[in-house]
Amino acid sequence: MRYISTALMSRQPFYDVLSLGEVLLRLDPGEGRVRTSRQFTTWEGGGEYNVARGARRCFGLRTGILTAFADNEIGRLIEDLILQGGVDTNLIKWVPYDGMGKRVRNPINFTERGFGVRGAKGSVDRGHSAASQLKPGDFDFDHLFGTLGCRWLHTGGIFAGLSESTAELTIQACEAAKRHGVTVSYDLNYRPSLWQERGGFPAAQALNRQLAPYIDVMFGVLSDEPPVASAVPTDPNDIFAGEEAKLRPAILKLVAEYPNLKTVAATLRRVHTASINDWGSLCYHEGNFYRSRNYPRFDILDRIGAGDSFVAGLVAGMLLENDAQKATDYGAAHGALAMTTPGDTSMATLIEVQKLAEGGDAKVQR
Repeated sequence: MRYISTALMSRQPFYDVLSLGEVLLRLDPGEGRVRTSRQFTTWEGGGEYNVARGARRCFGLRTGILTAFADNEIGRLIEDLILQGGVDTNLIKWVPYDGMGKRVRNPINFTERGFGVRGAKGSVDRGHSAASQLKPGDFDFDHLFGTLGCRWLHTGGIFAGLSESTAELTIQACEAAKRHGVTVSYDLNYRPSLWQERGGFPAAQALNRQLAPYIDVMFGVLSDEPPVASAVPTDPNDIFAGEEAKLRPAILKLVAEYPNLKTVAATLRRVHTASINDWGSLCYHEGNFYRSRNYPRFDILDRIGAGDSFVAGLVAGMLLENDAQKATDYGAAHGALAMTTPGDTSMATLIEVQKLAEGGDAKVQR
C-alpha cells in the first residue's frame, strides 16, 4: 500500500474526508433493461465512495477512498473512473488476481434506472470481492488520522455488512477515528441482499448498535423496525409533515440512547412513479431540527445514488459552512440534482447546488 509522504503535509489535515467502502463497476443499460440490453455504459459507484466523490467533485474537498481491488483490467478501469472524479487513490489496497475470480474479484452492479410504473432494479454480482475480504490491520489508521490527518471519516452499513471481517474493520476504523478526534459519519443503508443469509434486518441492526457509540453523524434512524414507504400526505401545506411528526420522536429517542450522536439526518421520499418522486430532508443537530425545502413531484432521470449525494452535501455543508441549516439545504439540493443525471454520482456544480437550495428553478442559463 502506498502512503503519501509526510513531507507533503501542511499543518492542516491532509484529507477533509476519507470514505471506507466497496466500489463497484456499474453497468447501465440506459433506457433499456439489463435482461435485453446489448450495450452498457460504465460508471463507478458505492454507497460510501459516492460521498467522497461528491464532496470532491462538487464541493472541492480533499477526499480519499479506503478500499481494495483485484489487480486486473476491471480493477484498473474502476481506478481510472475514480481518478476522473478527483478522489485520491493512494490508499487503495491492490490484491493479486488469481486468474479466474475464485479467490478474489471485482464487484459488478447491473442497474437499470426504471421509468414510470417500472421501478429501478439492481442485480449485484459482488461475491468474493477484494473489498469484502478487507480485515482489521489492512490500514494504518493511526498513521492516517494521527500523522497525515483527516477531518471526517465516512462509512456505512453496506461496507460493514459485506462480511464478518469488514464489520470488524469498520469498528476498528471508527474507534481509531474517535481516538484522533476525527468526526465519524455512518449511513445505515440497509440492503436485504447482504443479510438474507446472515440473520436479516435484526442482525444488521445488532451490528449498527455495536457501531453507534463511535458515531457522531448518523444517516437514517436506527430502530428495530425495517423502513417503510412514506404515507399519503395529509397536510396540504407540507407534504412531509406526517413523516416529520414520526421521525422527530424516533430521533430524540435515539440520541437519548446514544448521546454521542450530534447529528441524525434522513432523506424524505415519496414515490409516485419511478420518474416522479417527492423529495426533501430532515436533520437533527445538537438539540435542534432543520428541514430542507420540499421538492414535490420531482422529475427523475436516475435515482441511484441520490441518498449518497445528500450525505455528501450535508458533510460538505458542515465542513465548509459549519451551519446545520445550510448543510441540510445543500444535502437535499445535491441529492435532487444527482437524480437529474445518469450514474451513481453527482454531476452538479456548487453554484447549481446553492441556487437550487435557495429556491432556484430550471430556467435556461445563457
